[in-house]
Amino acid sequence: MKAVLFEKFQEAPKVVNVADPAPEAHGVVLKVEATGVCRSDWHGWMGHDSDIDLPHIPGHELAGVVEAVGKDVKNWKVGDRVTVPFICGCGSCSECHAGHQQVCLHQEQPGFTHWGSFAEYVPIHQADLNVVALPEAMDFATAASLGCRFATSFRAVIDQGKVSAGQWVAVHGCGGVGLSAVMIASAAGANVIGVDLDPEKLALAKELGAVAAIDGKGDVVEAIKEITKGGAHVSLDALGHPATMTNSILCLRPRGKHIQVGLMLGDHAAPAVPMPKIVGQEIELLGSHGMQAHRYGAMLDMVESGKLNPARLVGDKISIDAAPEALMNMDKFQSVGATVITSF
Repeated sequence: MKAVLFEKFQEAPKVVNVADPAPEAHGVVLKVEATGVCRSDWHGWMGHDSDIDLPHIPGHELAGVVEAVGKDVKNWKVGDRVTVPFICGCGSCSECHAGHQQVCLHQEQPGFTHWGSFAEYVPIHQADLNVVALPEAMDFATAASLGCRFATSFRAVIDQGKVSAGQWVAVHGCGGVGLSAVMIASAAGANVIGVDLDPEKLALAKELGAVAAIDGKGDVVEAIKEITKGGAHVSLDALGHPATMTNSILCLRPRGKHIQVGLMLGDHAAPAVPMPKIVGQEIELLGSHGMQAHRYGAMLDMVESGKLNPARLVGDKISIDAAPEALMNMDKFQSVGATVITSF
């Protein structure tokens, strides 16, 4: 099969031919129809993820068609249109038994713990637990964005933030995750404020439901406190940077919730936090890491009802031959919306 592979961290990946995968007894192999290019993939290529063994094929935001089925799989057949969370549970640990596959103690992640979806085919383990059926009307490019950015934002806003109508929600960073969060929080009835350095992304945030947009080069904290008359109820760092994390915490009203969604790895892995604010105002700090397959139904119901439209968040569609350059440039430039590989 054709795939994007790198043999050393921070060296240019190459498009090569490698052996096709075979399904495990409990797994499936998917024919990849679309896969997103995500900043998490860039972190992996940089060497920030200890799970990656070289040589490696990245890619974790994917949608496609079941190509082959392991002998123990009961729920899926060849030809099914599916997607998968970027965190796949083992089904056996205490967290999986409690329904928390997103923090599975023995989790598998396509594109990190094993070869991923920047390829024509990708293996998925424990298919009956981790694979999700797609609505017939949803195109593959849109579906690819669900597995990481959109689903991650849904869990962050709905399950972790418990955002409700009338609350003020600040979203720091209006890339794929941030714009998803803007749309989802707006659909939940919140008053959303988008923060970014890029005027084009801020304009799209307003189109997707934000009631205000703030230039990240200014005094973000004071601007949010003025707009909200005291601070946000919930604030998300959707980028993963010490500056956006700090602004997210400081812009909250007393007893507000900070949700850390953006990964902070490498040089940013241990940022200083404004502890006097956290203690003195009883601020909650919450992480959010993907979403379980069994929660996709709630999200997909909102998509099918028209309350959410993830298709609006698909940006550039590229070929697999353009993927190496797109991956290497993720930290320098990100297009408005998610870049998705749609041709192989």
